Amino acid sequence: MYRSAFVLLALMATSAFGSVFNPRLIPALDGRVVGGEDTTIEQFPYQVSVRMLGSHMCGGSIYNSRVVVTAAHCIFGFLGASAYSIQYGVTRVGGNTNVITAERIIKNENYDSGVINNDVALIFLSSDIPFGPTAQPIPLATTEPEPNTIAVVSGWGAVQEDGASASILQKVEVLVVDRGVCANQYAGINEITNAMLCAAVENGGKDACQGDSGGPLVANGELVGIVSWGVGCARAEFSGVYSNVAELRSWIEDNLA
Repeated sequence: MYRSAFVLLALMATSAFGSVFNPRLIPALDGRVVGGEDTTIEQFPYQVSVRMLGSHMCGGSIYNSRVVVTAAHCIFGFLGASAYSIQYGVTRVGGNTNVITAERIIKNENYDSGVINNDVALIFLSSDIPFGPTAQPIPLATTEPEPNTIAVVSGWGAVQEDGASASILQKVEVLVVDRGVCANQYAGINEITNAMLCAAVENGGKDACQGDSGGPLVANGELVGIVSWGVGCARAEFSGVYSNVAELRSWIEDNLA
């Protein structure tokens, strides 16, 4: 199981060298879309790239014109907010188009890096995101989706385990997995708490994975999950694990002031 120091070194190596850390370590912080297909930002206008020191690091979702929701494990406080920025409104990630620097970041004070629980953070931007066809907010889920609900995860990153990253935005449909089933999958590996939500497809092959954590899982037009962690990429025996937005919604709203 990862500890914060190891996660820090691994993620810093990802940023510095363009590689991803070993997905066979358990549990691996998640993020890449596996088994998906090319899409456009017009189909997912709430999707943003979260950058650290000028390089794509994680995904995120637009909450309003000045706030982006992402994963807590994407944020390293010792760097300060000025080390972070977001890129919005692009299908092909990278370059300097539509980049806004972070002004302030709030990381969930109950985030536990040992079990990757309460994995949510808010990025407050230095200027407004101009809304239009390629940039729109997404509402937060008020209730947890039922098992077998169809959800879609999107983001940039590798399209297979240990593969190369995609520069074009990817999407893939998955199904919400019953928490008890997910807990059995991860028995002896990590706890599945109420602040987590699981999603997968039967027999594997579609999932999120390392390198682009913090991105959105959306069902019925609402943000239901934040890409968080899992074992490997799209393996049949392990669901992907997301932060449960319905459970964490009150924290998000309480920290918007």
